[in-house]
Amino acid sequence: MIIGTVEIKIYAAWVESLKEKRMIVKSLIAKTRNKFNVSIAEIAEQDTHQTIVLGIACVTSSVSQADSIIDHVMTLIESSTEAEIVQIDREMR
Repeated sequence: MIIGTVEIKIYAAWVESLKEKRMIVKSLIAKTRNKFNVSIAEIAEQDTHQTIVLGIACVTSSVSQADSIIDHVMTLIESSTEAEIVQIDREMR
């Protein structure tokens, strides 16, 4: 069993309220869950307006499959928002 995890830090300069941020986070989470069988949640910086930190995890039988799933999720997130991805931390266990 292989567990693939990724922590993504996203910066959205135009966000001026937590309500606006929440809309972006909810949209990204819903799109990701609808397309992929992964766990995703906002894991840090909940009270910061312009910073979004998402944690994503998947369980597979091989490292290559976990890498592929995470790559596809990253592509979806990049194409779903105009915000800038500033940090990506990947790990396979």
